Amino acid sequence: MTTPIAGEGGVDAYAKLAEMGLTLPTVVPPLASYVPAVQSGNYVYVSGQLPFVDGKLPQTGKVGAEVTAEQAADLARICAINALAAIDSLVGLGRLVKIVKVTGFVASAPGFTGQPAVVNGASNLFGDVLGEQGRHARSAVGVSELPLGTPVEVEVIAEVA
Repeated sequence: MTTPIAGEGGVDAYAKLAEMGLTLPTVVPPLASYVPAVQSGNYVYVSGQLPFVDGKLPQTGKVGAEVTAEQAADLARICAINALAAIDSLVGLGRLVKIVKVTGFVASAPGFTGQPAVVNGASNLFGDVLGEQGRHARSAVGVSELPLGTPVEVEVIAEVA
């Protein structure tokens, strides 16, 4: 098993977030019949996170039309911060061992094929905050619609101690 993030040899995620000028937001209550995150064994499964900021979506629309790929990557980064908040609220970031898998969904205009660059917003945030323990397997999927018209949604599987 890999060393927990806050353990010996690991990264202090809270300190790194503070160094980056970031704070974990309050977890947004679910929009339907699910929970933000659930633990099963040594894994936390984080439900798809939307880029909510203070309870609101900062932008809606399709990537490649109303939303640029760069704007969508910034929104994916917010989704990643919200995923860390969900993990923290369930088990605490100090127990986080590794981000294992990230799946990013991108509401794509016809012909838009830059989904990997959009989801890099989330992947880069995990790497910046968690170092090697933030590196993960990933899928970046283009879809026709996402909840509430959001341009991006990110779900995460994390290993915990």
